[in-house]
Amino acid sequence: MSQMKFETKAIHIGQEPDKTTGAIIVPIYQTSTYVQESPGKHKGYEYSRTANPTRLALEKCLASLEEARFGLAFSSGMAAISVVMNLLKAGDHVISCDDLYGGTYRIFEKVYKDYGLEFSYVDLTSPENLSKALRKNSKMVWVETPTNPLLKVIDLKKVSEFAKKHNLISVVDNTFATPYFQKPLSLGIDIVVHSSTKYLGGHSDLVGGAILTSNQAYYDRMKFCQNAVGGVPGPFDCFLVLRGLKTLSLRMREHEDNAIQVANFLSAHKKVKRVIFPGLKSHPDYKLVQKQMNGFGGIVSFELRSNLAGAKRFLRKLKLFSLAESLGGVESLADHPGIMTHSSIPPALRRKLGISDSLIRLSVGIENKEDLLEDLRRALSFV
Repeated sequence: MSQMKFETKAIHIGQEPDKTTGAIIVPIYQTSTYVQESPGKHKGYEYSRTANPTRLALEKCLASLEEARFGLAFSSGMAAISVVMNLLKAGDHVISCDDLYGGTYRIFEKVYKDYGLEFSYVDLTSPENLSKALRKNSKMVWVETPTNPLLKVIDLKKVSEFAKKHNLISVVDNTFATPYFQKPLSLGIDIVVHSSTKYLGGHSDLVGGAILTSNQAYYDRMKFCQNAVGGVPGPFDCFLVLRGLKTLSLRMREHEDNAIQVANFLSAHKKVKRVIFPGLKSHPDYKLVQKQMNGFGGIVSFELRSNLAGAKRFLRKLKLFSLAESLGGVESLADHPGIMTHSSIPPALRRKLGISDSLIRLSVGIENKEDLLEDLRRALSFV
């Protein structure tokens, strides 16, 4: 059979019919331990923290979608990030993009700094900033693209070339783009991380994370830490992510189509100061988006011509866009980054980055686009 395409891999890789019963769907192996024929002689499974058949199926499928040799699943995106950081040791320095998820910033600043790691936060949309941030003890480059919440797009080919030249581990959080729209490993990146809570699961009913890589040494270390630290997902959560992956391509196309409509609508509205969406020609990295990504995603950020009170009023008046953290589910969500997802970032730094009191982040769902536009139109009338 010729090389499977994305949609086919999402349904079939790691998900062969069950050999015992013929079940077409991977069973939920809800077990903590496994009987051994004699000490050390077993069927490949000893204890479910170490390995579980449902989790293994998910890890194989995710690896195929990111075109990676290896996959690891975790109980949350933060658990996945923690295991990536286990590749480092005290005294090591990380160059990170300056606009990133508040939880990532929090764990870097409030947890790993206490263990002796050092971090620099720079605008990586300008590749020359990599050289400016480089130190003798630099060991890793951490990138989100598109970033959260300002949707900056970073040139991954240039990042990977710089990392290889200076013997740095390159890591990309690919949560916003998903492997459907962007494949960092194919651009030379070493490690990809995901919050599978978001688009991969796609239905706001689970919390999970993933790491994908083709580097054997990095995989071996992270696999060891996955077992040793133990932040693994339960089999039912793995089952839910696998179910979500089957429709990932369909959902991402709908998310993108609706997001384009929302971005265009907001761009033309007199009460909106600016709209940030990779699919708009006004986006500063639009040319790079076309070269690096296969689509634009489903996140739209925008700034109101108002203050915090106006932003709160707008958010309270929304009906279909639910006010909630997270993103990537089939339902539309609205988020105020300054108060909600990015509150752990100091106010002065938020202002410097451009995360203002009137900035709103929308996770555009797959509802009827006309209903979504009407919801935004009505809420904006109260601003």
